[in-house]
Amino acid sequence: MEHLPENLHRPISIVCRLVFSAILALMLLAARAGADPSLAAIEAGAVDWGRDFDSALEECKATGRPLLVLFQEIPGCIGCKTFGAEVLSQPLMVEAIESAFIPVLVYNNRPGTTDEQLLRRYDEPAWNYQVIRFLNAEGDDIIPRRDKIWTVSAVAKRMIEALEAADRRVPQFLRMLMLEHDRDNQAIAAFAMACYWTGEHKLGGIEGVITTEAGWYDNREVTLVTYHTGVLPLQRLIERAAEERCAQRVYLPENLSADTTRFTVKPLRLEKYQKASSGDQKKHLQNRPAIGSLKTLTPMQATKINSLSPQDGEGISRWLSPRQLATLSRQ
Repeated sequence: MEHLPENLHRPISIVCRLVFSAILALMLLAARAGADPSLAAIEAGAVDWGRDFDSALEECKATGRPLLVLFQEIPGCIGCKTFGAEVLSQPLMVEAIESAFIPVLVYNNRPGTTDEQLLRRYDEPAWNYQVIRFLNAEGDDIIPRRDKIWTVSAVAKRMIEALEAADRRVPQFLRMLMLEHDRDNQAIAAFAMACYWTGEHKLGGIEGVITTEAGWYDNREVTLVTYHTGVLPLQRLIERAAEERCAQRVYLPENLSADTTRFTVKPLRLEKYQKASSGDQKKHLQNRPAIGSLKTLTPMQATKINSLSPQDGEGISRWLSPRQLATLSRQ
């Protein structure tokens, strides 16, 4: 065989590695699905589900980790697919399910199988939308059954309740995930100051702040803040912003008002707001490029880590999940 030109060695080597990686990925996926390829279906998300219910109960007895049992229709309707793609594939949700619980998948559309026996045992309807239940080592519900829990925030809230009821530690990143995705209890406000880099850094660290963004409004540099109203009332947010010297002027949506004589409060009309360039966003986080490049980093994590001092390694550990920290350690 003739030798290949030197300039072709590298491209062919790259192609070979890509082909090998693709084959390896398919093998891992097949191993995960085992004899049941529907384990890799979109309705099941990215969670590594178990299928042996009795073995899961034994593992629960040995470890104390509760069972998280998904009763799911596979193949299922568009709602089942959306739940798998959006909720059960969110990386931090997957990590919380696999690390804090023993995940078990039960099909609700397989008559004549052990799945049907489990449906009868738990009085779950067949061919139904997804239902998640949390069980102890005796197979009893840890918290009461509820259906129509279909969002990241709602599922995370139920997971936290189950862990607390079982006297198990609740991962910090799971609590964060619940707040970050609880859109119904979030509001926005904008704060003008001399430098929006300072605003993102100082306001992002306030408990209850979900995200910050550097921008321009009313010809001023502002930090646009999204906050959780259940954790951080508006009046308290304004007081904390004042303490941090980040409230020369406050802009609020027209449906909100604040009782303050210390600052000028003006209406915030988002159509007149302009986001700053990407190079001006999360300026302190830019000094931590490895963290900023994490594919699973959420906007709230980016906000919180941007608010830390450069020496605060403990703070980083608080806001990142164990798998994210492990990824950083390998870089």
